[in-house]
Amino acid sequence: MQKVIDAHIHLSERGDDALLPFAKGNGLRYDLDELLAEMRGHHVERGLLLSPPIEDWAPLPNEEVIRLCGRSKGALLPIVTVEPSRKDVAAAVGLAEQNKRSVKGFKVRLGYHRAFAFDPVFSDVYDYAEAEGLPVLFHTGDTASTSGDLACSHPLTLDRLANKREELTIVICHFGNPWFEDVAELIYKHPKVYTDMSGLTTGGGGYARKFTEWLAKKVSEAVYYAGGAKKIVFGTDYPVTRYSDALALVQMLEVSETDRERILWRNAKELFGL
Repeated sequence: MQKVIDAHIHLSERGDDALLPFAKGNGLRYDLDELLAEMRGHHVERGLLLSPPIEDWAPLPNEEVIRLCGRSKGALLPIVTVEPSRKDVAAAVGLAEQNKRSVKGFKVRLGYHRAFAFDPVFSDVYDYAEAEGLPVLFHTGDTASTSGDLACSHPLTLDRLANKREELTIVICHFGNPWFEDVAELIYKHPKVYTDMSGLTTGGGGYARKFTEWLAKKVSEAVYYAGGAKKIVFGTDYPVTRYSDALALVQMLEVSETDRERILWRNAKELFGL
C-alpha cells in the first residue's frame, strides 16, 4: 500500500471550533484519537497540524497546536499560524525559535483578514522563514467563512511576494480553489512556489461525483502545464475532507504513478524535511 504524508490537518478538541459542522457533515468525531486512527488506517506516516478557526474565526492558539502534536507521539508536527500584527508576528517567530526541532513552517490565513501576503507586517516572519529554510503556507481561494475577503485570498496576489522574495518557499493551500489555472502558472513560474490539494471536497450533494471528476481534471491539467507533479503535495484539511475522499481524488488523476507517489508523500518529505 502506498504510504502518505498529510501536509494539511486541523484539530482542536474544543467546543467552539468553527470546523465542527464540517466534521459532523463528514461523520467524524474530530478528536486526536480518531485522527490518529484515520492516519494509521490510510497509511499516513506523518501529518502537519495547523490551527483551525475557533470563535469569531480567530485561529486556535499555536501553543495548543504544539501540545496536540506532543500528544501524537511524533505522528503530527506543528505549523505556526501568523496573524497580521507586529505583536502576533513577533510571537509566532519566538514560538518557532523555541520549538525549532518540531516546527515545520508558518501559515498565513489570507482571506480571513484584510491583509495581503505582501503586507510589510509579515516581513519578520518571512525573514525568519528564509533564514531557517521553513515554508510559509498561505490559505488561498474560497474561505470557510461567508465574510471572507476573496480579493486577499486570490492566489495571484502571491506573485508579487514571490517576485520580491525569491528565496522564500511558498505553499499555496487548497490549490487556490477555484483558481486552479492561476496556481498552475505560479508553480510553473516560480522555483520555490508549491501547492497542496487540501480541502477540495467535502460532504455530498447531487453533483458530488461530477464535482470530484472536475477537480481531478483541473489538477491533472495543472500537472501537464507545470510539466510534472514535483510542486504538488497531498493534504486533507481534516475534518473538512475525509481521508477516503482525498485519496480517491489522487487516484482519479490522469498522471504517472511516479507523479502520484510524488504527490502522496515524496514531495512533502523533501519540502518539509520529514
